[in-house]
Parts: sequence; structure tokens; C-alpha cells
Amino acid sequence: MTKPPKMPNPQASIDYLTDACAKLSGAMQHFLQNPPSLSMATSYDTSAVMAAMTDVMTGVMTQPQRLIETQMKAFDEWSRMWQDMWTPGLAAKPAVAPERGDRRFSDGDWESSPFFRSLKDSHLLAARHLREFVQSSTEEDKSKRAMAELIVEQYLNAVSPTNFILTNPQVMRRTIDTCGANLIAGFANMLEDLATGRGIVQRRTDNGAFRLGENLACTPGGVVFQNHLMQINQYTATTASVRARPLLYVPPLVNKYYMIDLQPASSLVKWLVDQGHTVFVVSWVDPDESHRDCGVEDYVGTGVIEAIEQVRKVTGSDAVDLFGFCMGGTLLSMATAVLAARGELDKVGSATLIGALVDFTDMMEWSAFVNDAHVDALDVHIGDKGYIAKDELQRLFSMMRANDLIWSSYISHYLLDKEAPPSDLLFWFEDGSHIPEAFLRTYNRKLLLEDKLREPGAVTLLGEHLDLTQITVPVTIIGLKDDHVSSWKSVFRGRQYFGGEPVYILGGSGHNAGVINHPSRKKHGFWTNADKTTDADAWFAGAQKHEGSWWPHWSDWLYANDPGEEVPARKLGGGKLKVLEKAPGSYVLGA
Repeated sequence: MTKPPKMPNPQASIDYLTDACAKLSGAMQHFLQNPPSLSMATSYDTSAVMAAMTDVMTGVMTQPQRLIETQMKAFDEWSRMWQDMWTPGLAAKPAVAPERGDRRFSDGDWESSPFFRSLKDSHLLAARHLREFVQSSTEEDKSKRAMAELIVEQYLNAVSPTNFILTNPQVMRRTIDTCGANLIAGFANMLEDLATGRGIVQRRTDNGAFRLGENLACTPGGVVFQNHLMQINQYTATTASVRARPLLYVPPLVNKYYMIDLQPASSLVKWLVDQGHTVFVVSWVDPDESHRDCGVEDYVGTGVIEAIEQVRKVTGSDAVDLFGFCMGGTLLSMATAVLAARGELDKVGSATLIGALVDFTDMMEWSAFVNDAHVDALDVHIGDKGYIAKDELQRLFSMMRANDLIWSSYISHYLLDKEAPPSDLLFWFEDGSHIPEAFLRTYNRKLLLEDKLREPGAVTLLGEHLDLTQITVPVTIIGLKDDHVSSWKSVFRGRQYFGGEPVYILGGSGHNAGVINHPSRKKHGFWTNADKTTDADAWFAGAQKHEGSWWPHWSDWLYANDPGEEVPARKLGGGKLKVLEKAPGSYVLGA
């Protein structure tokens, strides 16, 4: 006998409704006392956006034959979809299905209910055809095409049936069960977020679950050096002896270093220390107006090169192994090229670039903002403050993964009124940093827009002409297969610009999660291939897949390229340097 459906508790619904109304009253008072600013300034050129859309659409309309073929294909697929709708279970393969990783339609009603299934399939099929429509354009400007595709993608994400009360089965059930209290409380959540001045959807994780230095960024260590741009953390050894050559991490500027030192169970820093490495990390300051004139030269010279010198001073080692993530990998490449030009390459033992670009030919969705008009608009936008704010950068990164980082939170917090579960990675993501005006001006033009770093001698820095081919120390380049920021194929292309024979490793998962892949989790896997081909697809076709994390493979490579014998475990600080404070340091804590 089928059990009757579980009925909601009437008293619980009344209590929830009462609490929701009280919460809304308080949120409205807070909102009225702290109205959000209505700044009209933008960090991009709106006229360039419209021009891009116009040119791409014109490129579609100039091909009537192709347009007709696209329409005929759409007619056939719509016919098949509706046929499948009336004969569920008979189709060998559905006409349309969510892409891998699309978690929006995981609720069972999206398949079991004809109404919700028709909404889902109609949206997915219309989305496919609109994307194909834009992609069929003859427009050759990559930045314009990327902008048009980005606008279309944002539109499709926004109009998904999952984002509306009456077309989301989970929201409808919740609304009925709570007599609408979830919507009242959700509206209060939105008002509270707006009153913070940081915009909506700021509830991705339970921030109260994490405390820096206690259960996050808590690998034991100390700050052994600082200047106006950075602190250097050294971590306490956990082995009796350590590898002779120390290891220095260079993070990107946009987020703080501790993505590689989250909770102990997932910390790359702790794992490296436990493998016998002496680990140092650069911890960038969160810049303010006083840093507006700090450019790429400052971050390379006063930052990376200075850090190399200080690590050598602490350890007494002649050379330092470098590794950097994303923009940090690009900066360490430039620093190493400067040292090579000065005849000081022997200060670098090896270099590892993780999800880092030196070839900016294909920046995927980010190409939308890489053109003169948008770079000029950004220059004007940041001129008053002297930096681009961390909240703006976070919104931009969120937009690139809108379903995961915007709309899922919108549904959870504003429609369902659910508390965000704790996530150390999302906590780190929201703990961003500003970027100074001078740095952005140089980086955006010389590297992103002009794409000169890969050309020998085309970029001058600290009085030296940079030539990556002069970097002949061992180099490992690590791409991430599902990376949405630095395409693994673009990262792969970087190895052809270095001297010597760089090693390439392809890790599984995405830009951030693919880095934080502790071996104990036995997830994602990685690929290796000794072939020297410059064709990424050919490399992957011949690559061997390994289970688990790439960390042990990389650590073995570091040991194999260290000519020195192990030395007794090093104490924090050394020589003339003293421990200034406990890790993670005041630059991370904002003190």
C-alpha cells in the first residue's frame, strides 16, 4: 500500500511565516538606513558591447543559405522533442539533455512531470539553437564574437525556468509547504545583501564556519619578511630532514594565497611540508590608494625577485624552486626571464606554472574584454580610486560561471531561503583583493591586449628585454582540463616558448578545484605524455591517464631535479631574518 504524502506541520508553517515577516521588517529598516549607491560608472565600454552584437548579428544575416539550414535543423529537432514528449521512454536518445556538470535540473520532477520536462527541454533546445545561431556568424574579430557569445550566455542563464517561482518544482513545493514564508524571508535576504553595498548574491557559503589561522590557512609557520607589497610566510618542518632546495609559491593578485592552504585535509602547503619540502609563500598586500603607482615592475622586482633573494638568505640555498598559480605563474615567468637576462638564472632551480598563461592568443570568454575600447574604459573607471575593487573582480569572475556562482545562490537564498553550507573554497573566493591601477594598465595592454610576452625581446621590464627562451632551467607546466579561466590548450601552448624541454601535466577538474586535489581524495586524475608535439589535441590523444592527484607526480619531479642531498629540518627564519608574526600574517588577516 502506498504511503500517504507527508503533510506539512501547520504550526511550524505559522511560526516560520511569523519569523519571516519579522525578518522582512528588520531588513527593510536596515535597507532604508543603508540604501545602495546607484553608481552608473562601468569598467567596460557599453558602446563597444552594442557594436559587437551588431557586427556579429550582421555576420549571421549575410549568409542566407546557412541561416535557412540552421532553421531547418531547428525545425527537425523541435519536432523530435515534441514527439518524445508525448511518447516518454520510447526515444533511443533524448533530443536534448543538460550538459555535463549542469546541476540546475537535478530535481526528479524535471523528468517525471510532463509539464516541467517540457519546460526544461524547450529551454535547453532554444538555448542550443541560439548559441549555434551566434556561432555561425562570419565576424572574424575574436573579441566581438566572445562578447556576443557572453551576452547570449548571460541571457540564457537568466531566463532559465529554474530561476522563477512557478516554473521551478522545488520552489513551488517549498512555497506551498511554508505558505509563502520562504519568499518573504528570501526577499528579506535580498534587502540585507543590497544594504551591504556589495550587490546581491553574497551568500554562497557560511562564512561563520571559518576562521583564518584557526581552521583555515592554519599550517604552522611564521612571517619572515615583509615590505609594502608582500609578506613571506615560511612553514614549520614536520620531517627530520628536508629537500635541499626550498620551494617558493607566487599567487595571483586577485585572490589571497591561501587557496593552497585551506583546511588541513586539503592543504597543498601542509602536504608539501609533510613530503619534506621547505615551503615559502608570497602573501600580497590588499592594495589601497597608496599603491596606485605599483605596476608590474614593482610586483616582479620588489615582489617575486625580492622574495627569491629573501628565501635564499633564510635557507642559505643558492637556488629556489618556484611555483605559481594563474597570474602568479605569469609573474614568476617574467621574474625568471629578468634574472636570465641579468645572467642570474642560477638563482632559480626550477619553475612550475599552474593554470598560467604566457600565450594570450585564446582567452575564451575573457576575450570579450580584451580590446582597446574596454581597456580604455577600465583605465577611466579606476582612475579616481587608484585600483579596481575586489567586489567588481568577484562579480566578473562570477558572471563567467553564472549558473554555479550567481543563479544557484539566487534560488537557494532568495527563493528557497536556505542557509548556505560551509565551503572553504568559496570562502577563499569571496576573500578577494584589489588590483592597483598601474599594474592593470601595464598588464592589460602589454600582456593581454598586445600579447607580447611570448615574443623574445618584445617586453622590457626592469631594464631588461624578456626572452622566455633563455629560461633553460627545468620547467613544468600544469593545465587543468575543465579550466574556465585559463584553457588547458592555451596553457599547453606556453611550453613552446621556454628554453629546454618543459614537462606538461594535465590535471582533472577546473581552475581552482583542479589545484586543490589532495591525494587522499583519489579524484579527478591527471594525464602525462612525453611527446614534444605542439598540437594539444595530438598530445592528449597519446596521453596516459593516471588515477588520483598530480601532486605526488610533481613532488617526485622536484626531488629528481634537486642535485643537493637532504639537509636537517630548517627552523623558521635564519641568518639576519627573524619571525615577525605567526602565519598566515596580517596581510591576509587585513590587520
